[in-house]
Amino acid sequence: MTSKNDSRNVTSTTPALRRLTTVAGPLVWLVLVFCIFWGVDEYRARQQDRQGRFANAHSLRLMVHNASLVGVAALGMTIVIISGGIDLSAAAAIALSATVSAWCFRAEYSPVIGVSAALLTGLLTGVINGAMVSWLRVVPFIITLGTMTIYRGVGREIAEGTPIRAFGKLPEWLLMLERPVPDPEWLLVSPGVWLMFGLSIVVAAMLHLTVFGRHVYAIGSNEATARLCGIDLNRTRIAVYSLAGLFVGIAGLYNLTTLSEGDPNSLPGRELDIIAAVVIGGGSLNGGRGSVIGTLSGALLMQVIRHGCRSVGVPTAYEQIIIGVIVIVAVTLDQIRQRRLDR
Repeated sequence: MTSKNDSRNVTSTTPALRRLTTVAGPLVWLVLVFCIFWGVDEYRARQQDRQGRFANAHSLRLMVHNASLVGVAALGMTIVIISGGIDLSAAAAIALSATVSAWCFRAEYSPVIGVSAALLTGLLTGVINGAMVSWLRVVPFIITLGTMTIYRGVGREIAEGTPIRAFGKLPEWLLMLERPVPDPEWLLVSPGVWLMFGLSIVVAAMLHLTVFGRHVYAIGSNEATARLCGIDLNRTRIAVYSLAGLFVGIAGLYNLTTLSEGDPNSLPGRELDIIAAVVIGGGSLNGGRGSVIGTLSGALLMQVIRHGCRSVGVPTAYEQIIIGVIVIVAVTLDQIRQRRLDR
């Protein structure tokens, strides 16, 4: 009798342990990598008789701040990847949103219109992606690869081949998004970082406390079963990509305030960082798994690696190599885990 109860307890706790491992794993890697770079930087600082540069207050603020644009966009990408999709057009849509918003600010429309333009542009790109994936029944990789090129082209047409400068046109409260050192300083980190944290709470609550969130996980885990359970796959997918588009629009505002211009050619290849943040954070490209904490940890981990490499004098090329290796390892571990579950 006791052995039966023990086996039931083990069986019931296994999913909880898996969830804990999925969430805690990326955090452990983040802390480990941070400590390695911190230790190396402190050792080099003592050798050179100077103060360490990696973990001072300014550097910590800068790392978190630099992760905010990718982090915000990756929150939307998390929802997409959990549902079994992918969005290669994210960076192009961010640049397009920033370009449209810059055009509005340059034309001296009200700040509300300028901000709304970025959000609505991002939302529209998400709706287009979701509708095409749902109705054309073509794999998301191909659809979003095509829309990535389309959004770049539309942005260049709007900008007429040159970045749209909005210097001096942006309101002060919007510019606060891009300031690594907050004003007032008791905020500790920039308002853009606090906005990212606030949005992450909203996404986590939506994924775990709402029917829509359960549908997203269900579609990503087993599409056929989700259909049999009565879940409207097309409507859910459109909603998923639309939400991701809204986060892209918010990231567009980060891009605009950083550059003070809308450049349709900005952020080349950044969609890979956005996807990598989710994958490094434990998200599965097969769908059905992913977490907000993991995604933010993944975004921060990439910034820690970049900042750490610069602090200890590692060439820039090696930053990309290290991040690429981490992505390959993360995907490989995910595939191994998936094969074990399929047995």
